[in-house]
Amino acid sequence: MTNINISVIKDEEVEDMQTYVMNFRKKLFPMLDNSIIPQDIKQFAERYVKHENSIFLQAKDKDNNLIGVIGMMPYDHRFPYLNYTNRKTVEVARLFVEPSYRRLGLGSAMFDELLNHAKTKGIEVLYLHTHYFLTGAFEFWERQGFLHIYTSIDNEQETLHMEKIIEY
Repeated sequence: MTNINISVIKDEEVEDMQTYVMNFRKKLFPMLDNSIIPQDIKQFAERYVKHENSIFLQAKDKDNNLIGVIGMMPYDHRFPYLNYTNRKTVEVARLFVEPSYRRLGLGSAMFDELLNHAKTKGIEVLYLHTHYFLTGAFEFWERQGFLHIYTSIDNEQETLHMEKIIEY
């Protein structure tokens, strides 16, 4: 990917990122009540910027247009059927790529950058969940080395839980 800059967001960009993520989410998940703001977006700075095991990356094109994002935050143990108690685990979240930049390697490039940051922080496990209705998402994460570990039904949707053990 030439002329693409992937960088860590700064404190002064948090509000813009919250807006971007909510707008992208509305398009991707029209079935959700978008008047309800998810906790990670409400507490964006605390979850993605200020915590030592977090990061939020943005990708911009040569004209400085935002074309993609990805984040990681400490896993919050909200799924009782997953046990990450004794491992330093983060949740990979909010991978959004603008439609005109999909299938060009941007998602993989952003994930690779996130993985490098995870390794410098000593993270042991990357966890995420996705859904079949997100076309190509499950296969994308498999190509990144994630393994499917559990399927649950949440709000009448199949949720695919995946993990990647970081090799050092």
